[in-house]
Amino acid sequence: MTSDASGSGQTGEAAPDDFHATLHSLRVWDSPLPGFDTEAAPAEPVALFREWFVHAARAGQLEPHTMSLATVDEQGRPDVRTLMLHDADVRGWHFASHATSAKGVQLAGCPEAALGFYWPSVGRQVRVRGRVTACGPEESRADLAVRSRGALAAALTGRQSEVLASTQELARVSAAAWERAGAEPDAPAPTWTRYVLDPAEVEFFQGDAARRHVRLRYSRTAGGSWERELLWP
Repeated sequence: MTSDASGSGQTGEAAPDDFHATLHSLRVWDSPLPGFDTEAAPAEPVALFREWFVHAARAGQLEPHTMSLATVDEQGRPDVRTLMLHDADVRGWHFASHATSAKGVQLAGCPEAALGFYWPSVGRQVRVRGRVTACGPEESRADLAVRSRGALAAALTGRQSEVLASTQELARVSAAAWERAGAEPDAPAPTWTRYVLDPAEVEFFQGDAARRHVRLRYSRTAGGSWERELLWP
């Protein structure tokens, strides 16, 4: 009887380790990357972030507005997830979620948080740390009003991060929410909240194929101005 190497419990040559083979075959930044003249960087970080954001989008970076949000729970354990940026202005970086979600509860308990953006098409990262403030009902409602029907339908369920009994329950509740969102485009979602992260520190990272990465960190002083310093890669 001939052994089958792909069969469970059979003898013979082991099948290749697809995960490790794939992992170790990957390369980064094989294409030309933009430069980063830190001497020409603006005095405050939001202006540079907006410049880099537009550059990444025009360079073909998919979903440059997606970002990682890191928070901690009541036991000090870190948590992270991916969500969308809603704005970046003089107040800080804006995003939204339900106040009753895991991130909302964690931010209520400890409003210090961090954001991370990665745009591999241009080899750039941006890291932001600071204090998060929940906006009021009017601004939170306005945030939802400009989004899609699907976003409103998702918000109307209001049960983010709760345990789900089954996918059938999700389909039933979602269908009802979609119907209501179509019939009532101004339907209230009381727990939907817009948040703003007021930055205390922002780092800009430009990758380099020779690993001479350029890192520029902005740190806010006690007087509210910004200090800039280069970091070793």
